[in-house]
Amino acid sequence: MESINQSEILKALAYPTRIEILDILRRGEECVCRIFPAVKGSQPNTSKHLAKLMKAGILDSRQEGTMTFYWVKDTRVYEILELAQQMVEREKRERSGAA
Repeated sequence: MESINQSEILKALAYPTRIEILDILRRGEECVCRIFPAVKGSQPNTSKHLAKLMKAGILDSRQEGTMTFYWVKDTRVYEILELAQQMVEREKRERSGAA
């Protein structure tokens, strides 16, 4: 099995849809059948995003009959997202002159 590196994790997080998926999974395990309507995407496209997050080691999954359930494997990913959000907010403040 290939080892995962920092750039793979960051690339996996570099799509708004994937961040939306992680927000959905913050509440816990969820079926892809509920994820794709929530992100307003198609099932095949959402599954591709889920696969990228899995490949980066961010998600894990299990089968239950014909349904696939996903969950966040390492919740430290939310720390990464929070730091990125703080950077965005700081940049907005600086650009507006309220730094």
